[in-house]
Amino acid sequence: MATKKKILVAEDDAAIVEVIKIILDEAEYDTHTLVDGISVEETVNKIKPDLVLLDIWLSGEDGGKIAQHLRSNPLTCNTPIIMISANNETEKIAKDAGANGFLKKPFDINDLIDIVKKHTSV
Repeated sequence: MATKKKILVAEDDAAIVEVIKIILDEAEYDTHTLVDGISVEETVNKIKPDLVLLDIWLSGEDGGKIAQHLRSNPLTCNTPIIMISANNETEKIAKDAGANGFLKKPFDINDLIDIVKKHTSV
């Protein structure tokens, strides 16, 4: 049996976190969640996710800055990061932060699954 890919979801809207977790769990991912930006880097170092879904606007810290810190850390620099936000500048912020992609809210369930598959396939 193959090991499930680990996904870390850092999103401060609890309802969105719950929906994403349900979708990814049903798609056979090992989903971990955070509802603030305070412990994202620590959690990434601890669980070593295959992908981080990172909201741009997090309580505690800015998602763009978190992505930049993850990119500058040799232990996490290769971890795929997808920025998620309703912000009109999501694509630019994601690119500037060194993220691998972005998902604009509101998003379609199939788009979420597609982007996760794309960045977790071997």
